[in-house]
Amino acid sequence: MTEFVGKVRLSSDKNYPLMTAILVWCALVVVSSLYITLPMASVFADTFKVTPEIAAWTSSAFSFAYAVGFLLFGPLSDRYGRKQLMLSGLVALLFITPLLGLMTSLSGLIALRVVQGLAAATFGPSALAYVVEMFPLEKRVATVGFVSTGFLMAGIAGQLFSSLVSQNLGWPSVFYILGALYFLSTILLSNFLPKGEARGTEANVLASFKQMVAVLFRKPLFFCYVITGTLLLSFVGMYTTLGNYLTQAPFALTANQILTVRAAGILGMILSPFAGQLVARYGLKPVLQAGLILGAVGLTAVGISSSLPVLVGMSVVFVAGISITVPTLISLIGNLAGEARGAAVTLYTFILFIGATLGPIIALNLQKTGSCVLALGTFALLLAAAFGLSYFVKTQGPNETK
Repeated sequence: MTEFVGKVRLSSDKNYPLMTAILVWCALVVVSSLYITLPMASVFADTFKVTPEIAAWTSSAFSFAYAVGFLLFGPLSDRYGRKQLMLSGLVALLFITPLLGLMTSLSGLIALRVVQGLAAATFGPSALAYVVEMFPLEKRVATVGFVSTGFLMAGIAGQLFSSLVSQNLGWPSVFYILGALYFLSTILLSNFLPKGEARGTEANVLASFKQMVAVLFRKPLFFCYVITGTLLLSFVGMYTTLGNYLTQAPFALTANQILTVRAAGILGMILSPFAGQLVARYGLKPVLQAGLILGAVGLTAVGISSSLPVLVGMSVVFVAGISITVPTLISLIGNLAGEARGAAVTLYTFILFIGATLGPIIALNLQKTGSCVLALGTFALLLAAAFGLSYFVKTQGPNETK
């Protein structure tokens, strides 16, 4: 048996398509945990007899812990190894996630979502660093694009999964099934991904934190980080608002119809793997600005349209804008950071998911004090402001734009 496992692992060392598929699958199921509670906020509000604003903390608590976890686990993956950290996180998730379905109080659910968010944070930085270390140069860019697409697809897939399961089997089943998927992911990653090398004591965690603080206040990077904060804030905020918006006149959609509208956003993800090709042809800054404009225009149209087909189409445009902006901004920050690239990208992920933390809170409070249209308009305005800030970003390196 040991010899068989050894042969399987040896063959997988060179099986890059299989390695890529496993990483994309794991990216999809791990990051889906962030989004699964968005469509269930009203269910939690009814079940636990709380306001929607309080129920939204089932999403925000996870996002905050997830963001903080990036700051910790990015440097730790240098010390202990990429695969080891990814595997540890998946093992933690397969035990923690089913427990969420057993919770009888909202406070217990939120507390476990914090723990779940920390465990999920082991995967993102470790997976991207693993690709850089284990894949040959000619396959590296494409693989990062596929893994990043998995992260982005989770934003829609997680919502669809939880909506379908909770409507048909009840909300606890969402966590039970997801726990089973983490078990499958653990088996796949453990047996078919070759182990990289840990740097041990060479990795200085404290030095990494100091480097993050230093890069934050570099002028070009600072503007990039402000732009970063608007991306998932508007994405999560939009989908938090969408469910309530579509139940109102003139749409008055049912739960299944709203599910179809959410699913349409997947079409907008198609551009994400091609972001690298777009950058190679047009440059980092033009692609970044195009993505922000698509996001702002799409979201504005969603908020003002009374036609359902137009709304669905423009939601796809919005998602497409976010989908090309996220990987483009990663590349831009990497170029600007130079030797501090690792710390700069880790800080980027932290700020990105702090935005995801604030999205539901801002969306629900805007709906409470104003309307769904006000919430959607505010998020569109943030993306428009981010577009304006992009003119202050100076690019450098091989992708320099004028």
